Amino acid sequence: MGWRDDPELVALADGAARFFEREAPPERIARWREAGQVERGFWRQAGEAGLLGVSIPVEYGGSGGDFRHDVVLVEQVGRHGVEGFALSLHNVIILPYVLAHGTEEQKRRWLPKLCSGESVAAIAMSEPGAGSDLQSIRTTALRDGNGYRINGAKTFISNGQIADFIIVVAKTDPSEGAKGVSLLIVETESAEGFRRGKALDKIGLDAQDTSELFFDQVWVPADNLLGASEGQGFRQLMAELPRERLVIAISSVVTMDKAVQVTTEYTRERKAFGQRVFDFQNTQFKLAECKAKAEIARVYVNDCIERQLAGTLDLTSAAIAKLWVTEAEGQVVDECLQLHGGYGYVNDYPIARMWRNARVQRIYGGSNEIMKMLIARSL
Repeated sequence: MGWRDDPELVALADGAARFFEREAPPERIARWREAGQVERGFWRQAGEAGLLGVSIPVEYGGSGGDFRHDVVLVEQVGRHGVEGFALSLHNVIILPYVLAHGTEEQKRRWLPKLCSGESVAAIAMSEPGAGSDLQSIRTTALRDGNGYRINGAKTFISNGQIADFIIVVAKTDPSEGAKGVSLLIVETESAEGFRRGKALDKIGLDAQDTSELFFDQVWVPADNLLGASEGQGFRQLMAELPRERLVIAISSVVTMDKAVQVTTEYTRERKAFGQRVFDFQNTQFKLAECKAKAEIARVYVNDCIERQLAGTLDLTSAAIAKLWVTEAEGQVVDECLQLHGGYGYVNDYPIARMWRNARVQRIYGGSNEIMKMLIARSL
């Protein structure tokens, strides 16, 4: 019996499915797309339903689960098309930073609000002049009394418009390069000099707000330095990035499965030249190729999940997962759109949104060119 058959995980999946069907129907998601963001109230609802912080210990307000619980929820978000709800960012990327690297006081101060949905999280890494190259960031956080003054600009920040808990990647010692990088928490409600720029107009992920953020002499207390000492930021980032890249691959597998499913259904119903589109040999061959890629991706990703659970997932394996699976996702979704014909180019059809949304998977979490560099270093 696989771990997905665990009764507790099956119950979590069923509960999440019912929650999304009830609270995130297509008409509500359509409003999110129109607004360019998910309303804060939905985060509160998700927290009340026990969907936030599922792998955070109970003593910090979480559900006491592990990475398996996170995977189940990420898959449910994808299967139900809850576009814009950055659950994977919140649960699987940001909360673990606090749990793994925060002091005891920081964990007790921040995690309960993040698990309840009272606080919504973001992480500010990329800058206008530094995307995947984190060592080149220019944002600084210099000592000022019993705290730090943060100055700089960030861009491509998911949840940027609604987040009130932001992990900022900054240099506390600009002369030290990567060794001078630290992670600091900006709680926006009390942060003078913090400003949100415009929500970026993207080619996909319409309901996911992605924003510019500006920090002009933003002061934070020394207690908001994640961990006990400066200069640990790059090490902290490197420790958590493999899981982030694996989660991207997991969501890509879900998208491939869904693309094959909706396209198979469509081609069975659609007729051309007096027969179903599915009955053409070319259609069957294309769908067979897509199915094969999705299954191969699933096997490798499942192996990476097992290694993540065992604490042995390495940087190279995660990079391979992110590189190969997101590339395969792009190929599968493109082929499936083609099988829809002209209707595939119409946003009313799910495949059109999948096609637009899939493109960024090869960019964020470290571009696929960076993944190739990481893999090459292991040779």
